[in-house]
Amino acid sequence: MRDKASGRGRLLARKSLATLQREAGQQGLKRSLGPLNLVLLGIGCILGAGIYVMPGNAAAFFAGPAVMLSFVVAGSACALTAFCYAELSSTMPVTGSAYTYCYAAMGEVFAWFIGWLLILEYGMAAATLAVGFSGYFTSLMRDFGVHIPATLATPLIEASSSGHGTVLTLTRSFNLVAALAIGVVTVVLTLGISASAAVNNFLVIVKVSVLIAFIAIGIGAVDPSNWTPFIPPNEGGFAYGWQGVMRAASILFFAYLGFETVSTAAAEARNPERDLPIGILGSLIACTIIYIIVAAVLTGAVPYRELGVPDPIAIAVDRMGHPGFAVLVKVGALMGLASVLLVNAYGQSRVTFAMSRDGLLPPLFSTLHKRFKTPHLGTVLLGVIAAAAAAFMPLSLLGDLISIGIGLAFIVVALSVMWLRTTQPDLHRPFRVPFGGFHVGRFWVGYVPLGAILLCFAMIVPVIVDLVRQALLGQPAPILFLIVYALAGVLTYFGYSMRRSKLALEGA
Repeated sequence: MRDKASGRGRLLARKSLATLQREAGQQGLKRSLGPLNLVLLGIGCILGAGIYVMPGNAAAFFAGPAVMLSFVVAGSACALTAFCYAELSSTMPVTGSAYTYCYAAMGEVFAWFIGWLLILEYGMAAATLAVGFSGYFTSLMRDFGVHIPATLATPLIEASSSGHGTVLTLTRSFNLVAALAIGVVTVVLTLGISASAAVNNFLVIVKVSVLIAFIAIGIGAVDPSNWTPFIPPNEGGFAYGWQGVMRAASILFFAYLGFETVSTAAAEARNPERDLPIGILGSLIACTIIYIIVAAVLTGAVPYRELGVPDPIAIAVDRMGHPGFAVLVKVGALMGLASVLLVNAYGQSRVTFAMSRDGLLPPLFSTLHKRFKTPHLGTVLLGVIAAAAAAFMPLSLLGDLISIGIGLAFIVVALSVMWLRTTQPDLHRPFRVPFGGFHVGRFWVGYVPLGAILLCFAMIVPVIVDLVRQALLGQPAPILFLIVYALAGVLTYFGYSMRRSKLALEGA
């Protein structure tokens, strides 16, 4: 039953589960993904910038060798959230992920808020990955004697670290390589999910094989003295110490986004009630183990202060003195980043597809290609926006924006689990979060969802503190970007979405 579509009830209008189940059979998307496809889809997204790009910056500027602990902290927050996703995705096997779950549990205005955040989250993640792809691609081309001008492989805005925080400066560069990478991925996505899944499976197999080879060869190049001190003394702010470990965890938080992307594939899974929990939890566990081992080898082979580059693994393999292997690893990194680019763009297009089907975004985002059955127009538009972000914005700013969006989205997912357990305790749930919970009045509070909320807040707070600190020191651009984006979301909802949503039209 829907809430009255006027006044306060209008903002809190919710989709019934019966409506969601009916829409699941009417979306027109092809159900072609099995459990292995979903696990590989998650791995395809998780093993990307989180292993090839961001650990270098996290170690060099914040955590030092203790970046391994940062992975554990970030992975713990994501593991608790993954249980929440698994319960919701098995209960509501439809496209849209956190947006759809929130629509059913908490109401339209909250669903719009989380959908708007997910659009930012996926778009910035795609841009971040493309920047990393650009770094590895230019490094690989140098190995073959081809030098790509820096003006075509670095962003318009560059970020540098100083004693007063991050400093942003304008350049005359344009990261054309990153923009073209997103363009290629956009074309692949318009060809259909079956083709995209086949490409992704191949890329995942290659990059996992290369990472295993990197670990096997890199162990011999590890110098234990590079791990001392394991947690470098704090140098002020978030530079090292436990403060730096937590700040690094907030940066690496987005590296686990892949498991969330699995839930966006619910409408294209063959048996979503069984397969989605397998895909979500399986990909998260596998990748956390790989992350920690690779981080240990990376910081053991290269002094951590030298890893603040877009291609830290390339730096590490160059130090190992195996030129042929260095080329192989860079090729694997490119394939890894390409697969994550593919999955991130896929997740973003499916979230906007769901919002458009609900009337909250224009129809072009849900218009399917007659032959490929993909939302091709929306995919192309989103690709253009992500390409522009990759061409103009620096890596560090992109990472911070992603972490904030992910943290808030995960908190809403955990709240949605508790809300549905409270309001619909007898609902059929093929998968339930473990360890139970307790009641505060009539409201059910789960130990796992509560832990997810607390840890996600712990991931967000260092980012917000750092952005505020930058603004106070004369670098307001990052926080102004967030404010402008939030205001754009408010204006879009009240100016367009609120009047055109299906709930509004059906309740009129």
